[in-house]
Amino acid sequence: MNLESAIHMGQQTLYTVLMLSGPVLLTALLVGSLVSLFQAVTQIQEITLVFVPKILSVFLVLALAGVPWPMLQQPNPLPRMICWHLNQWEM
Repeated sequence: MNLESAIHMGQQTLYTVLMLSGPVLLTALLVGSLVSLFQAVTQIQEITLVFVPKILSVFLVLALAGVPWPMLQQPNPLPRMICWHLNQWEM
């Protein structure tokens, strides 16, 4: 494994993490901000008020996006990933 392939693998890993976690994190951020704004306007300072809408919105996004992500929909993803990594390190 040379430096270019290691950098490419790192870039692809970061891109995959961003694509998989981005919608969920952005939804939680948006809902949390809206609920916090509502709390500031109405002066309701209940700490647990944020959690229920945030959890429901995250579950809704996961249900709409499809929990079995494309990587896991392939047949036997774990052995294929292990073989790929072993080939990369030439073991």
